[in-house]
Amino acid sequence: MKSAARPLTLNRVLNATPVAVGIYLLVVGIICWLSYSGAQQMGYNWQWYQVPRYIYTFTDDGFQAGEILTGLWATIVLSVASFALAIMLGLAVALLRLSGLVVGTGVAIGYLEFIRNIPLLVLLYLFYYVLGPVFGLDRWLAAVLTLGVFHSALISEIFRAGINSVATGQWEAAASIGMSRAQAYRYIILPQSVRFMLPPLTGELVHLIKSSAIVSVIAVAELTTVGRNIISETYMSFEIWFTVAAVYLVLTLILSFGVSLLERRFQPLR
Repeated sequence: MKSAARPLTLNRVLNATPVAVGIYLLVVGIICWLSYSGAQQMGYNWQWYQVPRYIYTFTDDGFQAGEILTGLWATIVLSVASFALAIMLGLAVALLRLSGLVVGTGVAIGYLEFIRNIPLLVLLYLFYYVLGPVFGLDRWLAAVLTLGVFHSALISEIFRAGINSVATGQWEAAASIGMSRAQAYRYIILPQSVRFMLPPLTGELVHLIKSSAIVSVIAVAELTTVGRNIISETYMSFEIWFTVAAVYLVLTLILSFGVSLLERRFQPLR
């Protein structure tokens, strides 16, 4: 017998790929139209033809990266260094909080409460203007420390939730074969918790990449700073900010797609 056809519902219609793509294009089109209309009312002189030279140029020596691509590379390097620091600090704080030691738990909670209740911009100023002169931190290092410390507080909660999601029986199995707590973490608990932590860690990395724009206030030469410098020279506010926004969008979409493929490798076999 043939199964009865499922009735169409609003959710099924909205989740259909053609409808979802159409809605997305409609929203993007409305945003572009509103921006264009606003610029026209201001008498803005569009100069899109000048944008490509800030992305790349071809000379007698071949392909040359423009200022925007150079800024993008600086953003990637800054984000990777900051995320690596955030991962290490976040894991250390999560393990301290789960250690069962009164001192360790107290230090972890104090660290989390302090970092989570300070705005990112204020933390950046503390590292650059207060701690920078004392410890000789340059702009780039102050930016890495700020982003790494700020996001480590968020990442530590991801680690803690991922570790707690592993069944208690796994700890008992590790203890039954004579593993120490450190060995259990290394060989059993952390590998199993990866599949629970990947999606939120991806979201946190995307958040960090977008947060990296704030270091432009201390003139770190990343993508947003480059965009501001170009605008100060050319006054092409609309074109450059749209281009910078598109570069951020493409970067985060590529990252999300890559991690989604990685997640499939860590899915348990059914």
